[in-house]
Amino acid sequence: MRHTASRAIAASLFAVMLAALPMAQGHAQEAGDSVFAATTTGPSGLPLPRFVSLRSGKVNSRIGPGVNYPVDWMYLKAGMPMEIIQEYDNWRRIRDADGAEGWVNQGLLSGRRTGITAPWQRGKDVQIPVYASASKDAGKVALVDPGVVGSIKKCDGTWCEMVFAGHEGYVVQSQIWGAYPGESVDD
Repeated sequence: MRHTASRAIAASLFAVMLAALPMAQGHAQEAGDSVFAATTTGPSGLPLPRFVSLRSGKVNSRIGPGVNYPVDWMYLKAGMPMEIIQEYDNWRRIRDADGAEGWVNQGLLSGRRTGITAPWQRGKDVQIPVYASASKDAGKVALVDPGVVGSIKKCDGTWCEMVFAGHEGYVVQSQIWGAYPGESVDD
């Protein structure tokens, strides 16, 4: 009985911490801090927030940090970029490109960086140009639909060198969800 009461108290405290997180983030945004500038260090010693990708083609996203919490969603594509926004033990609270959040075991995540082209443009009649070099004057090597996942080789804060299904080129970094504005990435 005491063990059950301890779990209930721990769950309540955890719920209070989670409820306070959006308020803290809101205050940081009111102060004019960007998400990338507001980076802190998590218990793992790694920065929060940060981007990672799914290691496996079948990943359960749970409503809480543990196998006792119900599965809320299942991701079925390895390599999808995810943003880690919180850490608890060996669990990571992630956010996907659509804004959905859940908890995933750290073993199902990879440090390999991937990105999605302009997911906010899905359903619109637009294509994202992939250039031969980091310049809008360079020739286009491909046009990519919004929502396409590619591997990030490196980003310089303005451009990301990426690979999409074997086609390599440069995409304006602001058109990628998987690298923060102004962030340098060298994968």
